[in-house]
Amino acid sequence: MSEPFGALMSNYARMPVAFVRGEGTRLWDEEGKEYLDFLAGIGVNNLGHCHPKVVAAIRDQAGKVLHTSNLYRIPLQEKLARRLAETCFADQVFFCNSGAEANEAAIKLVRKYMKDHGRPGRFEIITACNSFHGRTMATLSATGQEKIQQGYDPLLPGFRHVPFGDVAALERSIGPYTAAILVEPIQGEAGINIPPEGYLEALRAIADKHSLLLVLDEVQTGMGRTGRLWCHQWGSVKPDIMTASKAIASGVPMGACLATSAVAASFTPGSHGSTFGGGPLACAAALATLEALLDDGVLDGVVLRGERLMAGLQTLKSRHKLVKEVRGRGLMAAVELNASAEDVRAIAFSRGLLVSCQMGTTLRLLPPLTVSFDEIDRAVAVLDHVLTDLF
Repeated sequence: MSEPFGALMSNYARMPVAFVRGEGTRLWDEEGKEYLDFLAGIGVNNLGHCHPKVVAAIRDQAGKVLHTSNLYRIPLQEKLARRLAETCFADQVFFCNSGAEANEAAIKLVRKYMKDHGRPGRFEIITACNSFHGRTMATLSATGQEKIQQGYDPLLPGFRHVPFGDVAALERSIGPYTAAILVEPIQGEAGINIPPEGYLEALRAIADKHSLLLVLDEVQTGMGRTGRLWCHQWGSVKPDIMTASKAIASGVPMGACLATSAVAASFTPGSHGSTFGGGPLACAAALATLEALLDDGVLDGVVLRGERLMAGLQTLKSRHKLVKEVRGRGLMAAVELNASAEDVRAIAFSRGLLVSCQMGTTLRLLPPLTVSFDEIDRAVAVLDHVLTDLF
């Protein structure tokens, strides 16, 4: 078949490039052209490409055992769960393979918890407009973006969407069937939307007032992306459930649903499961990733690198009238334009810089947390030249 994508379903608008090697922030294609990766596999490669500790851990584990199933003990899984719990509010962890599966587990855990605690009629979860929680039917229904849901009606019942950051609207939407609030601390897929100060604290208070569970989706904001291991740790809020994925195992598929012991107790043997979740290979990669983030000081440099990136992007705003807004936290940044961002993204790609286009007018930048100051300056310079040439 001559068409390279012919045997693949056409659900991705793939760029005409195949990367064959990566190191840190850089990728090389089949022709040897070098790219600066400021998307990091959509926030997956937080340690950059081919981090030596992660590569060594994967190689070592691949020579021992790859899969045994969750019918048996997996010591690496137990160690990883303990290490993750030590980093946050959680007492127990369920492992799966993706962010969507982690959110699916959280949704099921909310419903099971309410039923176990004498409130079986409470099944609705309030989520935010423009949120993104995954592409399974339940997480698709939880997602607050119509374009993601088109063609899949009827959606699953049990989700209400309110404007992100609007505490009053959220409290007004609480009804007799409400069981939980599910939000991202920062909306990544919607173009890095940052809520007002005190938003999560207000949601925690509302949840406590109405005996609801608070669920935080940290699939994109977690694992150091904003400068704390978990984004909600910038404040004092502790959720009841949190989901993680993307960077948790540096590219080996893994998702995690973390919860307090009181909530996690509703998952009993047979109530939920995963064939591949928390397998030895993924756990080895995740443990090496966590060790590098926490013990090697990677996390410590995120804030300084983020400040360098934001300063550079603010300079773009001062030089180009078509830059409407620059926003972000840590190394999670967005440049919103008064024009289509797709042309900027495409030309930046042709000049060796990888970024993504969100919501039509916003460039999203998610470089590895190990990105150098020089690489940040080079990426900003590329965007500066593209904006100058285009506009």
